[in-house]
Amino acid sequence: MPNSRPRPRRGARSGGGAAGREELVSRSLQSAEHCLGAQDFGTAYAHYLLVLSLAPELKDDVKETFQYTLFRWAEELDSLSRTQDLLGCYEQALELFPDDEVICNSMGEHLFRMGFRDEAAGYFHKAVKLNPEFNDAKENFYRVANWLVERWHFIMLNDTKRNTVYNAAIQNAVSLGSQSVLDIGAGTGILSMFAKKAGARSVYACELSKTMYELACDVVAANKMEAGIKLLHMKSLDIEIPKHIPERVSLVVTETVDAGLFGEGIVESLIHAWEHLLLQPKSRGEHGNCEKYGKVIPASAVIFGMAVECAEIRRHHRVGTKNVAGICLPTNVKFQSPACSSVDTEETVEPYTTEKMSRVPGGYLALTECFEIMRVDFNNLQELKSLATKKPGKIGIPVIKEGILDAVVVWFVLQLDDEHSLSTSPNEETCWEQAVYPAHDLADYRIKRGDHVMMEVSCQDCYLRIQNISVFGPECELDTGKNFTKNKDLLTLGSEAELCSALANLQTSKPDSVEQTCVLESTEIALLNNSVYHEGFKMAMKKVLSSLTPEKLCQAMDTQCQNEMSCGSEESNSQEIVPEPFYVLDVSEGFSILPIIAGTLGQVKPYSSVEKDQHRITLDLISEANHFPKETLEFWLRHVEDESSVLQRPKSDKLWSIIILDVIEPSGLIQQEIMEKAAISRCLLQSGGKIFPQYVLMFGLLVESQTLVEENAVQGTERTLGLNIAPFINQFQVPIRVFLDLSSLPCIPLSKPVELLRLDLMTPYLNTSNREVKVHICKSGQVTAIPFWYHMYLDDEIRLDTSGEASHWKQAAVVLENPIQVEMGEELVLSVQHHKSSVSITVKQ
Repeated sequence: MPNSRPRPRRGARSGGGAAGREELVSRSLQSAEHCLGAQDFGTAYAHYLLVLSLAPELKDDVKETFQYTLFRWAEELDSLSRTQDLLGCYEQALELFPDDEVICNSMGEHLFRMGFRDEAAGYFHKAVKLNPEFNDAKENFYRVANWLVERWHFIMLNDTKRNTVYNAAIQNAVSLGSQSVLDIGAGTGILSMFAKKAGARSVYACELSKTMYELACDVVAANKMEAGIKLLHMKSLDIEIPKHIPERVSLVVTETVDAGLFGEGIVESLIHAWEHLLLQPKSRGEHGNCEKYGKVIPASAVIFGMAVECAEIRRHHRVGTKNVAGICLPTNVKFQSPACSSVDTEETVEPYTTEKMSRVPGGYLALTECFEIMRVDFNNLQELKSLATKKPGKIGIPVIKEGILDAVVVWFVLQLDDEHSLSTSPNEETCWEQAVYPAHDLADYRIKRGDHVMMEVSCQDCYLRIQNISVFGPECELDTGKNFTKNKDLLTLGSEAELCSALANLQTSKPDSVEQTCVLESTEIALLNNSVYHEGFKMAMKKVLSSLTPEKLCQAMDTQCQNEMSCGSEESNSQEIVPEPFYVLDVSEGFSILPIIAGTLGQVKPYSSVEKDQHRITLDLISEANHFPKETLEFWLRHVEDESSVLQRPKSDKLWSIIILDVIEPSGLIQQEIMEKAAISRCLLQSGGKIFPQYVLMFGLLVESQTLVEENAVQGTERTLGLNIAPFINQFQVPIRVFLDLSSLPCIPLSKPVELLRLDLMTPYLNTSNREVKVHICKSGQVTAIPFWYHMYLDDEIRLDTSGEASHWKQAAVVLENPIQVEMGEELVLSVQHHKSSVSITVKQ
């Protein structure tokens, strides 16, 4: 077989080799450019790799073209699901350009889309370090930072009472002999460090999140405890003895509890710990050295509840209208929020939502006394095991105040040991929110004194479930002698006969005509309940379509004239003038009935971009109930190849009359790439057509809010009892807090609202990406944050306010790194920058 390796030419010198290399580089560059012209990005990329390996000195010359080629080739590989090849290309590129922030950021974006958030964060963080002014990378890092280090970490670490009580309980246990400690779900490692400071001989800690594990390693090292605390990057369920830790421990400390107590898997992890990682528990009445026995902090918990009336909860979990801007919502459609969905649904979702009830907009009214729901002993293995298999317990609570039954609110008291406890009650100043179980499926939600609120309580799928909330009138006789718990106000249903009698009187409504259950996000339900929003869009669309009608009639008459000329007047006289329909496209995120409203406004062909099948079925049923022909409403995503081409013509020779864009996210931020979408939309509008909203004004004001400061960053070492944690976790603080309710945010306004920014979707030359705004100070204080919201103008007269009482949008706020002292009468100058979809607000000193 002939040797395929090229042989050196006789007499070739090093100079000849250099010339050959230069020729190869030159030819490869030409081939790369030719391939780029032909859009053969894979081959072009291979040629550039060869060029840069042979001539690294050309890096600066070809850098931008190489980046472009890489990104286009990566898009192709992504569309073909060639994940390994895609990542391999980026790794090759980063070997050549290790300090290129643009390539680092792009690699992070691909990893984030694939679900590798930890890895993505690393690349975004590196890109920001390489170029602190790189806005794309900063925006990406802030988005991922919220995933990686959830905001409650900051709030909990700033909760001095929580830290003090946990520290005291751990000190007690260690002083009584618990010398070997395992911290499950270590987070920053604060509980592990409490144990080490208390004098524990051996401390082990496990943390599943890679980001939090690395953060804990840094924190433990900074506090000079790395030699005494063994950190494990794994779930506690995977820990084996002696493979990972050398011994069974005498103390497990954990705070793997959520607002509903069980939602972070504490029951499962403690069952495993008792069976595999802990020493046997001390028997009742037994004395002796605690080092020989196992125990858990927290020792136990008591779960409490209360039935409440709350308009804010109601509008987010129950559609309270039968008619939306003239559109009838039929009885054969039942809307539910995810928190109301059955345990039998395919996806396991939390059966509750969470609220800080002390800050819920509009407040709440207690309809029952606080009642005990359940007790759980974390030091009793058999009790923990029985929780998941226990039949639902039935409880009844007397109503003490007339009102509308909107939800059962739940909290708990963690009993850390005999002396120390923590309450998550809405009456406590605490870092905790409460779990909210919305009431649904009642024929009448109004209840009165003498009624009883009934419910079933269980622990399934690691969640506390409160189901079948119902109401018994005073005429129902209940056996009050068999209490579910010690609380005298709690009632249980005894025999089968009693149960049957009770069921006969339930105020529930499940008509046979229900054909479709439509699960909507709580923000989508709040939107359906927002009559101002829908009436505003209806009026604005009507005005646009009215202004276009003469043009449509002229077009139809022109068509008729042409027909007369070609077919003869006698034949055409019998033809009616049928104008072309108006084409309306709604690309709002999620569920929207705006296309159906558009369909009521005349000769309109509306298109909806909803994705979920159940939403499409629901819209069809609503159309049918409002006597629309089935073919009136089109689902646009069925007509386009992928979501990236959702903005295109309705037909090859037609343009849109109206395009509805989603400009503001429910979180309070501007939607990503909205100005790019607006630019495409403008090219797809017929003459006189409009984009909704036509423009958006962003407003803000200066406030003093200690709450926002504490929710955004850990404040020094005092709150963490002298432990150095703040500098490490504060790397993950983000300058913008989202999902705020400005109406109930604890803050002191220091200025009046001012206009910060204009986003004009119809006339882009009116936009400015940078501007300075002078703000007049009307009250002395410390500026700690700048909350902001939007006025969305459908036209010059019709405006939607994202901070309004009926708004389904929340607000956001920029939190300043350092407070600024201001005096009444002064002026503060804000620098407002809009880059793509990111807005930054800074104070000019």
